[in-house]
Amino acid sequence: QVQLVESGGGLAQPGESLRLSCGTSSRTGGIGTMAWYRQAPGNQRELVASMSRGDRTNYDESVKGRFTISRGNAKNTIVLQMDSLKPEDTAVYYCKADLVFQSTSIWGKGILVTVSS
Repeated sequence: QVQLVESGGGLAQPGESLRLSCGTSSRTGGIGTMAWYRQAPGNQRELVASMSRGDRTNYDESVKGRFTISRGNAKNTIVLQMDSLKPEDTAVYYCKADLVFQSTSIWGKGILVTVSS
């Protein structure tokens, strides 16, 4: 079964940048919307940014103008460029992909982003 593989993240100081990547573990068709979510300790998981099959993007208000979601070079890969990071961006970031033909979604394991001075 296809899985999502995430990379990037780590520790950054306020104002710095980090880059997250997410792609499928194998070549597969039927990938719909791909998105990044995040979950901070004690909070619910929330949508950060998404990109539809037609490359339509959507951002949470808290990251507009700072984060950019885009297609990666490989098929079924998305990249989240995070600039001007703030301490409140600290969270575990999860990649999600909709499987169009199975009418379900798959999630990555999550990757930690810490913004601290």
